[in-house]
Amino acid sequence: MTRPHRRLSLMGVAGVLALTLHVAGSAQTLRVPSSLRYGSGLLHIPVASVLPHLVVTGTYSGFRVSVPNLLIVDRNREGFAAGEPFEKWMSDGSVAIGLFNRVEAGATLQHFGDEAEGGRMVGAFGRISVLPSSVRYLDVAAGLRYVPAPTFGGRYGHDFQPNRLGYPDSRIFDGVGGEPFNSTLTPYVVGTARLPGLEPDPGYDITLTAGWGGGMFSAGRELEFYRAGSSGGLFVGSAVHLSMGRGRLVNVMAEYDGFDANAGVQLDLGGLRLGAFSLSLGGDGQSTFRTARFGVLASVVFCAGTASPCGPGPHGPAPDTVVLPAPPPDTVLIEQAPAAELVPGTPVMLCLATGIEVEVSITAAGDTLVGPAGVAIRELRPGVDFAGTYAGGEDWFELGDPVDLGGREYEKSGPPIRSACRGIVPVAGYEGVPVFAATGDAEPYPVLYVPVAPGLWQRYTPRPPPGAGSSPSRSSTSGVRSSAVSMSDSSSSQVRRAPASRALDAVS
Repeated sequence: MTRPHRRLSLMGVAGVLALTLHVAGSAQTLRVPSSLRYGSGLLHIPVASVLPHLVVTGTYSGFRVSVPNLLIVDRNREGFAAGEPFEKWMSDGSVAIGLFNRVEAGATLQHFGDEAEGGRMVGAFGRISVLPSSVRYLDVAAGLRYVPAPTFGGRYGHDFQPNRLGYPDSRIFDGVGGEPFNSTLTPYVVGTARLPGLEPDPGYDITLTAGWGGGMFSAGRELEFYRAGSSGGLFVGSAVHLSMGRGRLVNVMAEYDGFDANAGVQLDLGGLRLGAFSLSLGGDGQSTFRTARFGVLASVVFCAGTASPCGPGPHGPAPDTVVLPAPPPDTVLIEQAPAAELVPGTPVMLCLATGIEVEVSITAAGDTLVGPAGVAIRELRPGVDFAGTYAGGEDWFELGDPVDLGGREYEKSGPPIRSACRGIVPVAGYEGVPVFAATGDAEPYPVLYVPVAPGLWQRYTPRPPPGAGSSPSRSSTSGVRSSAVSMSDSSSSQVRRAPASRALDAVS
């Protein structure tokens, strides 16, 4: 492709991306669309966000390729010849899982035929987020894709390589055209910025993604029949996420994957995603790689932690809770049941700030026991403590400051509560503390949950706009049976965690 045509292609992609910035789309939801064959992402390119912990996606995608004559290419990239017409429906499948809200890994199936047709192409992929959750509106990740090379039964003496469309092609091998072609391994780095909508309550947000990759993002850039344009591995994309209410989203996407400009739309119903897309918008129809391709996608989203589909679900009432009054800066007031009602060794499930539930035992004296031997947690500190970062003891939490998320302020609603991990998922971070919302909720979130201590959560609701009336007063603590627990600790490294963790020694 000539330089002017390449510039026009890139300008066209930029125009598509700019157009999406004015289309309505969902804010800060972290429900990233499913890519065609490599887990969450846009169409071909990845994003920096990863799936939430123990959320699993299974995706099928397919597109049609139709060219009047299949190009036949010799080893030196010379003597192009027109072969028979080529029409085929290409299919791909993938499975991905999120781990610890930092890692996404999975497997991809791009070809499952016999050796004469190229053999099996069953690959793997993974991505790890490298920024802490306290960094707002920006994610950075590093990832790797691996797809084995097709074989064609050893009929040729070439080192075949997988192409970017995901099917075996005997014309693609290392050394074709006298140039290196290595695409089995595709490392990349990617950054994604989340931009909230400009209006006070827009019901949409925008994500902008840019990155660089080797392998399939850059291999073959010297081959005229393979590329329409090439950036040398740079890829960019944009998506607008439109909230349709009741946890439903519409994602409008456009991208440049290093070779082609692609666009698509995807409807996210929570446990099911359906999409349509067009690849190589500027294709000239000269080869299977340089012709426009249209396809569809279907993806199932499963929450392994609850063994059920991740449906949007209604905004129902909070689960049954043990009510705790709001703590002052140096003291946590704990509501306790009478000692006679607490059997020694009573098992209790605690939802940690990591989104993982752990089982502990509570004695009649209020001690928290952990491990097979039932050792009191206070005897293991400061060397052993519960995982996660908590708001208890933080100045902004103790002073009742609002939580600013996506341009909207949320304020405390009632005293801290007990909540099960299976009903909430992380959606953002505030001052280094993770912020959760009910599974399936989308912005503007009706309720946020902030971890105060292991097993204890503070509800936050949107602050009414000015002039809408005064905010609800704090809940009265009269009639609550409480005991005070001192928060002093000689270890400076435990100052932040001590209020959150020590509160557990008296939780009933």
